Amino acid sequence: MSILFLTAAGAANPDVAAQFGLIPALKEGGPISIAIFSVMVIMSVFSFYIMFTKLFEQQKVLNQYKEVRAQFWRATTLEEGAAKLDKNSAYRQVVDDGISAQKQHSLLTDPVEAHDWLHGAMARSEDSINNKLASGLPFLATVGATAPFVGLLGTVIGIYSALIKIGIAGQADIGKIAGPVGEALIMTAIGLFVAVPAVLAYNWLQARNKTIARSLATFSNDVLGYISSGGRVKPAVSAAAPAGKPAPAAAKK
Repeated sequence: MSILFLTAAGAANPDVAAQFGLIPALKEGGPISIAIFSVMVIMSVFSFYIMFTKLFEQQKVLNQYKEVRAQFWRATTLEEGAAKLDKNSAYRQVVDDGISAQKQHSLLTDPVEAHDWLHGAMARSEDSINNKLASGLPFLATVGATAPFVGLLGTVIGIYSALIKIGIAGQADIGKIAGPVGEALIMTAIGLFVAVPAVLAYNWLQARNKTIARSLATFSNDVLGYISSGGRVKPAVSAAAPAGKPAPAAAKK
C-alpha cells in the first residue's frame, strides 16, 4: 500500500521517489536489511518453483488415473493392462510391484500369508509415490510460517537504524520520522507477500495429494483383490459404445 502511495506522490513530486521507496528503505537498514530482503526473495522464488513443479506432477498423476479407468481393467491380465500404461506411470508402478511381490512370495522359506505379503509390498509402493508428491511441501509450510517474522525483523532493524540516525541528527520532527519509519514497514509487507502465496499453495497441493492418495489406495486394493482371487475379482467395466454410434435405446414394452 505504501508503495502505491509513494508512486502517486512521486508523480506529483519527483523528489519523493528519490527519497522514499524500497531501495532507500534497504539503504536505511544497512547490510542486514539487504540480507533479509535477499533471503525473502530466495524464499519466494523457491516457493513458486515448488508450487508449479508439484502442480505439474500432480496433474500428470491425475491424468494417469483417467487412463487407468479407460484402459487398464479392459485387459485380460495384469501384465497386459500394465503394458497399456505409460512406463513412468505411478499406477503402473503399483501393478509392477504387485506382480513382483506375487512372484517373490513363492520364493519365501518362512510361511507368510500371501495377502499380507502382497498388501505390504503394494502399501510400500503407494507410500513411495505419496512421499515423492509430498516432497517440497514442508518448505512451503516453513516459508508460510516464518516469512512474516523475517519481514518483521527487517522492519525492526530499519526502524532502529532510522531512530539512531534521527537521534544523532538531533531532529525529531514528524517529517524526519515518518519517512524512514514508514519505509521500514515495507519489509513487513514483503514478508506477508512471500508468506500468503506459500500458505495457499501448501493447503491446495495437500488437498490434491489427498485426492491422489485415495485413488492410489482404491486402485491398489483392486489390484490386490485381482491377484488374490486369481483374476476372478476385478472392478466392473462398462462396455463402451462404438465410436460414431449411439448407445442402444431401451426396448419398449
